[in-house]
Amino acid sequence: MKTLIRNGRIIDPASRLDGSADLLFEDGKIIAAGQNLDDTGAQIIDAAGMWVVPGLIDLHVHLRDPGFPHKETIATGARAAAAGGFTTICAMPNTNPVTDCAEVIAYIFRAAQKAPVSILPIGSITRGMAGQALSDISGMAGAGICALSEDGKWVDDPELFKAALAQADKLSLPVFAHCEDLRLTDNGQIHAGPTAKKLGLAGISSESESSAVARDIALAQDTGTHLHICHISVKESVEHLRAAKAGDRRVTGEVCPHHFALCDEDIPGLDANFKMSPPLRGKIDREAVIQALKDGTVEVIATDHAPHHADEKNGAFTAAPNGIVGLETAIPLCITELVETGVLTPSQLIAKLTVNPAGILGIDKGHLKPGGCADIVIIDPNCDHVIDKNNFHSLGGNTPFDGRQVRGQVIRTIVSGKTVYLRGEAHVD
Repeated sequence: MKTLIRNGRIIDPASRLDGSADLLFEDGKIIAAGQNLDDTGAQIIDAAGMWVVPGLIDLHVHLRDPGFPHKETIATGARAAAAGGFTTICAMPNTNPVTDCAEVIAYIFRAAQKAPVSILPIGSITRGMAGQALSDISGMAGAGICALSEDGKWVDDPELFKAALAQADKLSLPVFAHCEDLRLTDNGQIHAGPTAKKLGLAGISSESESSAVARDIALAQDTGTHLHICHISVKESVEHLRAAKAGDRRVTGEVCPHHFALCDEDIPGLDANFKMSPPLRGKIDREAVIQALKDGTVEVIATDHAPHHADEKNGAFTAAPNGIVGLETAIPLCITELVETGVLTPSQLIAKLTVNPAGILGIDKGHLKPGGCADIVIIDPNCDHVIDKNNFHSLGGNTPFDGRQVRGQVIRTIVSGKTVYLRGEAHVD
Protein backbone atom coordinates (compact mmCIF):
# COMPACT_ATOMS: atom_id res chain seq x y z
CA MET A 1 0.00 0.00 0.00
CA LYS A 2 1.20 3.50 -0.83
CA THR A 3 1.84 5.85 2.08
CA LEU A 4 2.22 9.60 1.82
CA ILE A 5 3.82 11.63 4.59
CA ARG A 6 2.40 15.09 4.11
CA ASN A 7 3.27 18.61 5.34
CA GLY A 8 6.57 17.70 7.00
CA ARG A 9 9.98 19.33 6.78
CA ILE A 10 12.04 16.78 4.87
CA ILE A 11 15.67 16.81 5.95
CA ASP A 12 17.79 14.53 3.80
CA PRO A 13 21.43 15.66 3.71
CA ALA A 14 22.35 12.97 1.18
CA SER A 15 19.94 14.53 -1.32
CA ARG A 16 20.55 18.09 -0.11
CA LEU A 17 16.87 18.41 0.76
CA ASP A 18 15.75 20.61 3.59
CA GLY A 19 12.31 22.08 3.30
CA SER A 20 8.57 21.57 3.28
CA ALA A 21 7.61 18.64 1.06
CA ASP A 22 5.75 15.36 0.95
CA LEU A 23 7.30 11.88 0.94
CA LEU A 24 5.76 8.91 -0.86
CA PHE A 25 6.72 5.28 -0.33
CA GLU A 26 5.35 1.88 -1.24
CA ASP A 27 6.40 -1.76 -0.76
CA GLY A 28 9.26 -0.74 1.50
CA LYS A 29 10.83 1.66 -1.01
CA ILE A 30 10.93 5.43 -1.37
CA ILE A 31 8.97 6.55 -4.45
CA ALA A 32 9.38 10.33 -4.43
CA ALA A 33 9.86 13.44 -2.36
CA GLY A 34 8.37 16.73 -3.52
CA GLN A 35 5.38 19.01 -3.74
CA ASN A 36 1.81 18.01 -4.63
CA LEU A 37 2.51 14.30 -4.95
CA ASP A 38 -0.38 12.14 -6.10
CA ASP A 39 -2.09 10.72 -3.02
CA THR A 40 -4.60 8.54 -4.86
CA GLY A 41 -5.12 5.37 -2.84
CA ALA A 42 -2.44 6.33 -0.34
CA GLN A 43 -2.52 6.16 3.42
CA ILE A 44 -1.86 9.69 4.71
CA ILE A 45 0.43 10.54 7.63
CA ASP A 46 0.25 14.19 8.64
CA ALA A 47 3.67 15.46 9.71
CA ALA A 48 2.84 19.15 10.08
CA GLY A 49 5.44 20.83 12.26
CA MET A 50 7.65 17.73 12.18
CA TRP A 51 10.98 16.75 10.71
CA VAL A 52 10.89 13.82 8.27
CA VAL A 53 14.37 12.31 8.12
CA PRO A 54 16.11 9.10 7.04
CA GLY A 55 16.24 6.30 9.58
CA LEU A 56 19.04 6.94 12.05
CA ILE A 57 22.12 4.70 12.11
CA ASP A 58 24.05 3.99 15.32
CA LEU A 59 27.58 2.65 14.89
CA HIS A 60 28.04 1.84 18.57
CA VAL A 61 25.53 -0.25 20.54
CA HIS A 62 25.99 -2.90 23.22
CA LEU A 63 23.12 -5.38 23.02
CA ARG A 64 24.56 -7.73 25.69
CA ASP A 65 23.22 -10.73 23.77
CA PRO A 66 24.40 -13.48 23.91
CA GLY A 67 25.39 -13.83 27.53
CA PHE A 68 23.84 -11.06 29.59
CA PRO A 69 20.04 -11.15 29.20
CA HIS A 70 19.56 -9.46 32.60
CA LYS A 71 21.14 -6.32 31.09
CA GLU A 72 19.59 -6.34 27.61
CA THR A 73 18.48 -8.71 24.86
CA ILE A 74 18.50 -8.28 21.12
CA ALA A 75 14.72 -7.87 21.30
CA THR A 76 14.68 -5.19 24.00
CA GLY A 77 17.67 -3.35 22.55
CA ALA A 78 16.00 -3.29 19.14
CA ARG A 79 12.80 -1.89 20.65
CA ALA A 80 14.83 0.81 22.39
CA ALA A 81 16.48 1.61 19.05
CA ALA A 82 13.10 1.93 17.33
CA ALA A 83 11.86 4.24 20.09
CA GLY A 84 14.96 6.37 19.61
CA GLY A 85 14.55 6.63 15.83
CA PHE A 86 17.40 4.25 14.99
CA THR A 87 16.55 1.89 12.15
CA THR A 88 20.02 0.33 11.84
CA ILE A 89 22.31 -0.41 14.77
CA CYS A 90 25.76 -1.97 14.97
CA ALA A 91 26.22 -4.48 17.80
CA MET A 92 29.56 -4.44 19.61
CA PRO A 93 31.31 -7.79 20.19
CA ASN A 94 31.83 -7.82 23.99
CA THR A 95 29.21 -10.50 24.54
CA ASN A 96 29.54 -13.97 26.09
CA PRO A 97 30.68 -15.75 24.03
CA VAL A 98 32.52 -12.93 22.32
CA THR A 99 31.53 -12.23 18.72
CA ASP A 100 34.78 -13.63 17.36
CA CYS A 101 33.59 -16.35 14.96
CA ALA A 102 30.96 -17.10 12.34
CA GLU A 103 28.87 -19.17 14.75
CA VAL A 104 28.18 -16.29 17.13
CA ILE A 105 27.46 -13.99 14.20
CA ALA A 106 24.94 -16.51 12.88
CA TYR A 107 23.26 -16.54 16.31
CA ILE A 108 22.93 -12.75 16.27
CA PHE A 109 21.42 -12.74 12.80
CA ARG A 110 18.94 -15.47 13.79
CA ALA A 111 17.93 -13.59 16.93
CA ALA A 112 17.60 -10.37 14.93
CA GLN A 113 15.19 -11.82 12.38
CA LYS A 114 12.19 -10.71 14.43
CA ALA A 115 13.73 -7.44 15.57
CA PRO A 116 11.97 -4.24 14.48
CA VAL A 117 15.23 -2.69 13.25
CA SER A 118 18.26 -3.85 11.26
CA ILE A 119 21.11 -5.21 13.38
CA LEU A 120 24.64 -5.46 12.02
CA PRO A 121 27.15 -7.41 14.14
CA ILE A 122 30.70 -6.17 14.66
CA GLY A 123 33.42 -8.81 15.00
CA SER A 124 36.10 -8.73 17.68
CA ILE A 125 39.67 -8.08 16.62
CA THR A 126 41.12 -10.81 18.85
CA ARG A 127 39.84 -14.19 20.01
CA GLY A 128 37.80 -13.79 23.15
CA MET A 129 38.87 -10.15 23.19
CA ALA A 130 41.92 -11.42 25.03
CA GLY A 131 44.45 -9.47 22.97
CA GLN A 132 46.58 -12.53 22.22
CA ALA A 133 45.63 -13.82 18.76
CA LEU A 134 43.52 -12.53 15.90
CA SER A 135 39.97 -13.71 15.49
CA ASP A 136 38.92 -15.50 12.30
CA ILE A 137 38.50 -12.21 10.50
CA SER A 138 37.92 -13.63 7.03
CA GLY A 139 35.38 -16.11 8.38
CA MET A 140 33.52 -13.36 10.18
CA ALA A 141 33.58 -11.21 7.07
CA GLY A 142 31.96 -14.03 5.14
CA ALA A 143 29.34 -14.37 7.87
CA GLY A 144 28.36 -10.72 7.51
CA ILE A 145 30.09 -8.49 10.05
CA CYS A 146 30.06 -4.78 9.24
CA ALA A 147 33.30 -3.84 11.04
CA LEU A 148 35.98 -4.97 13.48
CA SER A 149 36.38 -3.67 17.01
CA GLU A 150 37.74 -4.61 20.41
CA ASP A 151 35.41 -2.09 22.01
CA GLY A 152 35.77 -1.94 25.74
CA LYS A 153 39.44 -2.81 25.26
CA TRP A 154 42.45 -1.48 23.37
CA VAL A 155 44.71 -3.84 21.41
CA ASP A 156 47.94 -2.72 23.01
CA ASP A 157 50.17 -5.04 20.97
CA PRO A 158 51.09 -2.85 17.98
CA GLU A 159 52.11 -5.75 15.74
CA LEU A 160 48.86 -7.59 16.39
CA PHE A 161 46.79 -4.47 15.78
CA LYS A 162 48.65 -3.69 12.56
CA ALA A 163 48.05 -7.25 11.34
CA ALA A 164 44.33 -6.79 12.04
CA LEU A 165 44.33 -3.50 10.15
CA ALA A 166 45.96 -5.16 7.14
CA GLN A 167 43.39 -7.98 7.06
CA ALA A 168 40.52 -5.54 7.52
CA ASP A 169 41.75 -3.45 4.61
CA LYS A 170 41.87 -6.48 2.29
CA LEU A 171 38.27 -7.30 3.27
CA SER A 172 37.09 -3.67 3.01
CA LEU A 173 36.11 -3.60 6.69
CA PRO A 174 36.49 -0.48 8.84
CA VAL A 175 38.15 -0.89 12.22
CA PHE A 176 36.40 0.79 15.17
CA ALA A 177 39.01 1.60 17.81
CA HIS A 178 38.40 1.91 21.54
CA CYS A 179 41.46 3.95 22.44
CA GLU A 180 42.46 3.55 26.06
CA ASP A 181 45.93 2.65 27.28
CA LEU A 182 45.24 0.97 30.63
CA ARG A 183 48.85 1.55 31.66
CA LEU A 184 47.95 5.24 31.93
CA THR A 185 44.54 4.98 33.59
CA ASP A 186 45.95 4.29 37.08
CA ASN A 187 42.84 2.28 38.01
CA GLY A 188 40.91 5.52 37.81
CA GLN A 189 37.17 5.88 38.16
CA ILE A 190 36.47 9.30 36.64
CA HIS A 191 38.40 11.98 34.78
CA ALA A 192 41.55 13.15 36.54
CA GLY A 193 40.87 16.64 37.88
CA PRO A 194 39.35 18.64 40.73
CA THR A 195 36.11 16.61 40.77
CA ALA A 196 38.00 13.36 41.24
CA LYS A 197 39.92 14.89 44.12
CA LYS A 198 36.74 16.28 45.70
CA LEU A 199 35.04 12.88 45.54
CA GLY A 200 38.13 11.00 46.67
CA LEU A 201 38.30 8.93 43.50
CA ALA A 202 41.32 7.94 41.43
CA GLY A 203 41.48 9.90 38.18
CA ILE A 204 41.81 8.74 34.58
CA SER A 205 44.26 10.84 32.59
CA SER A 206 43.51 12.38 29.20
CA GLU A 207 46.74 10.83 27.93
CA SER A 208 45.34 7.33 28.38
CA GLU A 209 43.03 8.08 25.47
CA SER A 210 44.95 10.54 23.33
CA SER A 211 48.19 8.53 23.23
CA ALA A 212 46.25 5.47 22.08
CA VAL A 213 44.50 7.52 19.40
CA ALA A 214 47.84 8.79 18.12
CA ARG A 215 49.31 5.28 17.95
CA ASP A 216 46.31 3.77 16.18
CA ILE A 217 46.24 6.54 13.60
CA ALA A 218 49.95 6.07 12.91
CA LEU A 219 49.54 2.30 12.40
CA ALA A 220 46.50 2.74 10.17
CA GLN A 221 48.47 5.14 7.99
CA ASP A 222 50.81 2.33 6.94
CA THR A 223 48.03 -0.07 5.95
CA GLY A 224 45.62 2.47 4.49
CA THR A 225 42.80 0.91 6.51
CA HIS A 226 39.71 2.94 7.35
CA LEU A 227 40.14 3.62 11.07
CA HIS A 228 37.17 4.92 13.04
CA ILE A 229 37.89 6.36 16.49
CA CYS A 230 35.12 5.52 18.96
CA HIS A 231 33.69 7.84 21.63
CA ILE A 232 36.23 10.68 21.44
CA SER A 233 36.26 12.53 24.75
CA VAL A 234 39.39 14.70 25.13
CA LYS A 235 40.76 17.77 23.40
CA GLU A 236 44.05 16.10 22.45
CA SER A 237 42.22 13.26 20.66
CA VAL A 238 40.32 15.82 18.62
CA GLU A 239 43.61 17.43 17.67
CA HIS A 240 45.08 14.09 16.54
CA LEU A 241 41.98 13.41 14.45
CA ARG A 242 42.05 16.87 12.89
CA ALA A 243 45.74 16.50 11.98
CA ALA A 244 45.12 13.07 10.47
CA LYS A 245 42.33 14.42 8.30
CA ALA A 246 44.60 17.24 7.14
CA GLY A 247 47.05 14.55 6.08
CA ASP A 248 44.34 12.90 3.97
CA ARG A 249 44.30 9.73 6.04
CA ARG A 250 41.31 7.37 6.10
CA VAL A 251 40.22 8.16 9.63
CA THR A 252 36.83 9.13 11.03
CA GLY A 253 35.53 9.74 14.52
CA GLU A 254 32.45 9.73 16.69
CA VAL A 255 31.25 11.62 19.74
CA CYS A 256 28.56 10.43 22.14
CA PRO A 257 25.77 12.69 23.46
CA HIS A 258 26.93 12.37 27.07
CA HIS A 259 30.32 13.83 26.17
CA PHE A 260 28.84 16.97 24.64
CA ALA A 261 25.99 17.29 27.15
CA LEU A 262 27.97 16.78 30.38
CA CYS A 263 31.42 17.26 31.90
CA ASP A 264 32.99 15.94 35.09
CA GLU A 265 31.77 18.95 37.06
CA ASP A 266 28.23 17.67 36.53
CA ILE A 267 28.88 14.49 38.52
CA PRO A 268 26.77 15.06 41.66
CA GLY A 269 28.50 12.54 43.89
CA LEU A 270 29.01 8.81 43.99
CA ASP A 271 26.20 8.07 41.55
CA ALA A 272 27.39 5.30 39.22
CA ASN A 273 24.94 6.41 36.54
CA PHE A 274 27.62 9.02 35.82
CA LYS A 275 30.33 6.35 35.47
CA MET A 276 31.31 5.49 31.92
CA SER A 277 34.29 4.73 29.68
CA PRO A 278 35.71 7.03 28.55
CA PRO A 279 34.66 9.12 31.53
CA LEU A 280 32.99 12.50 31.51
CA ARG A 281 35.86 14.89 30.91
CA GLY A 282 36.69 18.48 31.77
CA LYS A 283 34.95 21.59 30.44
CA ILE A 284 37.73 22.27 27.95
CA ASP A 285 37.31 18.75 26.55
CA ARG A 286 33.55 19.16 26.27
CA GLU A 287 34.08 22.41 24.37
CA ALA A 288 36.61 20.71 22.08
CA VAL A 289 34.29 17.87 21.07
CA ILE A 290 31.47 20.34 20.45
CA GLN A 291 33.76 22.40 18.22
CA ALA A 292 34.83 19.21 16.42
CA LEU A 293 31.20 18.41 15.67
CA LYS A 294 30.65 21.96 14.47
CA ASP A 295 33.63 22.16 12.13
CA GLY A 296 33.22 18.62 10.77
CA THR A 297 36.31 17.08 12.32
CA VAL A 298 33.95 14.58 13.93
CA GLU A 299 31.36 13.41 11.43
CA VAL A 300 29.35 10.90 13.47
CA ILE A 301 27.27 10.91 16.63
CA ALA A 302 26.93 7.45 18.20
CA THR A 303 25.27 6.48 21.48
CA ASP A 304 27.58 3.84 23.01
CA HIS A 305 24.34 2.40 24.42
CA ALA A 306 25.55 0.28 27.37
CA PRO A 307 22.74 -1.12 29.52
CA HIS A 308 23.34 -2.57 32.99
CA HIS A 309 21.07 -4.03 35.63
CA ALA A 310 20.02 -1.58 38.35
CA ASP A 311 21.67 -3.68 41.06
CA GLU A 312 25.02 -3.32 39.32
CA LYS A 313 24.75 0.46 39.18
CA ASN A 314 23.27 0.96 42.64
CA GLY A 315 26.24 -0.53 44.46
CA ALA A 316 29.58 1.03 45.31
CA PHE A 317 30.82 3.49 42.70
CA THR A 318 34.24 1.84 42.46
CA ALA A 319 32.71 -1.59 41.83
CA ALA A 320 30.01 -0.49 39.38
CA PRO A 321 30.47 -1.22 35.66
CA ASN A 322 31.03 1.54 33.15
CA GLY A 323 28.31 2.62 30.77
CA ILE A 324 24.93 4.27 30.29
CA VAL A 325 21.98 3.70 27.99
CA GLY A 326 21.67 6.11 25.09
CA LEU A 327 19.39 4.99 22.28
CA GLU A 328 16.25 6.64 23.67
CA THR A 329 17.85 9.89 24.81
CA ALA A 330 20.02 10.68 21.78
CA ILE A 331 17.60 12.76 19.71
CA PRO A 332 16.36 14.99 22.54
CA LEU A 333 19.92 15.56 23.78
CA CYS A 334 21.16 16.34 20.27
CA ILE A 335 18.37 18.81 19.59
CA THR A 336 18.65 20.44 23.01
CA GLU A 337 22.44 20.66 23.19
CA LEU A 338 23.39 21.15 19.53
CA VAL A 339 20.49 22.53 17.49
CA GLU A 340 18.83 24.76 20.07
CA THR A 341 22.23 26.27 20.93
CA GLY A 342 23.16 26.90 17.29
CA VAL A 343 26.10 24.50 17.21
CA LEU A 344 24.58 22.52 14.32
CA THR A 345 21.81 23.14 11.85
CA PRO A 346 19.13 20.43 11.71
CA SER A 347 20.61 19.20 8.43
CA GLN A 348 24.12 19.02 9.88
CA LEU A 349 22.82 17.06 12.86
CA ILE A 350 20.87 14.58 10.75
CA ALA A 351 23.91 13.99 8.52
CA LYS A 352 25.91 12.85 11.56
CA LEU A 353 23.19 10.34 12.37
CA THR A 354 22.39 9.04 8.86
CA VAL A 355 24.41 9.48 5.68
CA ASN A 356 27.78 9.82 7.44
CA PRO A 357 27.59 6.56 9.42
CA ALA A 358 26.12 4.84 6.34
CA GLY A 359 29.18 5.95 4.37
CA ILE A 360 31.52 4.48 6.98
CA LEU A 361 29.69 1.16 6.80
CA GLY A 362 29.41 1.29 3.01
CA ILE A 363 25.67 0.57 3.06
CA ASP A 364 22.90 1.99 0.90
CA LYS A 365 20.97 3.59 3.75
CA GLY A 366 20.75 6.92 5.52
CA HIS A 367 18.95 8.71 2.68
CA LEU A 368 15.49 9.30 1.20
CA LYS A 369 16.36 9.00 -2.49
CA PRO A 370 13.84 7.33 -4.82
CA GLY A 371 14.38 3.58 -4.89
CA GLY A 372 16.02 3.58 -1.48
CA CYS A 373 14.83 1.65 1.54
CA ALA A 374 11.86 3.30 3.28
CA ASP A 375 13.61 3.70 6.64
CA ILE A 376 12.09 6.95 7.89
CA VAL A 377 11.80 8.80 11.18
CA ILE A 378 9.36 11.55 12.11
CA ILE A 379 10.61 13.88 14.84
CA ASP A 380 8.84 16.65 16.72
CA PRO A 381 11.68 19.14 17.25
CA ASN A 382 9.61 21.38 19.53
CA CYS A 383 8.30 18.84 22.02
CA ASP A 384 9.42 19.86 25.50
CA HIS A 385 9.51 16.98 27.95
CA VAL A 386 11.39 15.44 30.85
CA ILE A 387 13.44 12.29 30.37
CA ASP A 388 11.96 9.48 32.45
CA LYS A 389 13.93 6.25 32.65
CA ASN A 390 10.77 4.41 33.69
CA ASN A 391 9.45 4.88 30.15
CA PHE A 392 12.47 3.31 28.44
CA HIS A 393 12.02 0.27 26.23
CA SER A 394 15.54 -0.84 27.11
CA LEU A 395 15.99 -3.14 30.09
CA GLY A 396 18.58 -0.67 31.31
CA GLY A 397 17.59 2.47 33.18
CA ASN A 398 21.18 3.51 33.85
CA THR A 399 21.25 7.12 32.71
CA PRO A 400 22.51 10.39 34.19
CA PHE A 401 19.75 12.21 32.29
CA ASP A 402 16.74 10.96 34.26
CA GLY A 403 14.66 14.04 35.12
CA ARG A 404 16.44 16.30 32.63
CA GLN A 405 14.32 18.83 30.73
CA VAL A 406 14.88 18.46 26.99
CA ARG A 407 13.39 19.40 23.65
CA GLY A 408 12.74 17.08 20.72
CA GLN A 409 11.02 13.71 20.52
CA VAL A 410 10.80 10.80 18.09
CA ILE A 411 7.15 10.41 17.07
CA ARG A 412 7.24 7.57 14.53
CA THR A 413 9.87 5.13 13.27
CA ILE A 414 9.36 3.32 9.97
CA VAL A 415 11.55 0.41 8.83
CA SER A 416 11.23 -0.85 5.25
CA GLY A 417 7.89 0.92 4.99
CA LYS A 418 6.45 -0.52 8.21
CA THR A 419 5.79 1.50 11.36
CA VAL A 420 7.73 -0.16 14.18
CA TYR A 421 7.33 2.60 16.76
CA LEU A 422 4.60 5.15 17.33
CA ARG A 423 4.85 7.40 20.34
CA GLY A 424 2.07 6.92 22.83
CA GLU A 425 1.15 3.46 21.63
CA ALA A 426 2.25 0.00 22.65
CA HIS A 427 5.20 -1.47 20.80
CA VAL A 428 4.38 -2.16 17.18
CA ASP A 429 5.58 -5.64 16.15
